[in-house]
This record gives sequence, structure tokens and C-alpha cells, in this order.
Amino acid sequence: MKGTDRKQWILDAALKSFAMFGYKATTMEQVAKIAKVGKGTIYTFFTTKEQLFDEIIHQVIMEMKELADHTIDRNLPFLENLHRVLYGMLDFREKHELTIRLSYEVQDMGTPMAKEGMLKVEKAIRAYIQKEIERAIERREIKECDPQVTAFVILKLYVALVSDWSKTNEPLSKEQISGIFKLYLAEGLEIKT
Repeated sequence: MKGTDRKQWILDAALKSFAMFGYKATTMEQVAKIAKVGKGTIYTFFTTKEQLFDEIIHQVIMEMKELADHTIDRNLPFLENLHRVLYGMLDFREKHELTIRLSYEVQDMGTPMAKEGMLKVEKAIRAYIQKEIERAIERREIKECDPQVTAFVILKLYVALVSDWSKTNEPLSKEQISGIFKLYLAEGLEIKT
């Protein structure tokens, strides 16, 4: 087996271990056992569990970016593309075993590395949204705004609608989320004074 193949084999095993046991409970011994390699082989590529975990998080982020890139249709309006990308990314995040496990670990134990990993994922999503906002401003699809703050608000609104809402209420459909999203971001509330 080539070095790059062996490295990917180890990464696949580590992903399984982190997804099954979380960051805190995963050991290099478990990864070696799942990968069916000696522990020393892992240290050939990764000197610490933290370094191995960082590489796994990087791969998850790259998968999400690839998904988003394939979701965007430049012939559609900004808001439609944004909705499609966000829903796809959040759906990926909700179904991906590693991010589910890390979310629980952050909530239940507050493990610093799990928290850092989830923050990296969120930061990557915000950066992607920010880039799309900047592109929409340049194309004059939306008015001038602070892209960084707007990306933060958009992501938090989306997470609230897709994930947080369903914790205490019946989940919203894609159409309902799209409608609410359009109301708050595109049309705004008409405040009567």
C-alpha cells in the first residue's frame, strides 16, 4: 500500500472513530485498530491526535464547500442560491455522523477540541456565505451591507429555522423556511408606528 493510500486509510478510520466515540474518547490505539495498522504507522503521518482531528475537520469542510459549489446555479437569483446552499450545507451537517457526534459532545461535555472543530465548520460556512454576499453586492443584486455581519445573521437565522425551531415545534418544511427567509431578508417586516 502506498503512503498516500495508507494515510487516507488512517483518516477514514479516524473519521469512523471520532464519529462513534467523539473527540474525547477517541484514542490513537482505537484508530490503529480500526485502520488495521500499527500505532506507529499513524505517527508516521500524524504526530498528535489533535493534528489528526484537524485533518478530519478540514476534509469535512472541503466536502461541504464542494457540495455548495455544486448546488449553486448562477442563473438563479441570489436569495434562491443562498437558500439552496444553506439548506444543503446544514442538511449535510445534520446528517454527517461526525458533526452530529461533535455537537452532542460540545453540548454534553464542552470538550474544547470538539468545540473548536465545530467552530471551524461554522466559520467555513460563514466565509462561504460572505463570499456569495460580496458577489451579490458587486452584481447589484443586493444593496451595500457589511458582508461579514450579514453572513453571521443569515447563518444564525437559518440554523434557528432548520434546527433550533424543531427542538420544541414541528419541523418547518423547505418551502416554509424559504418563505420565512424571504420575508425577513428580502422583504423585511413592515413595522407600523
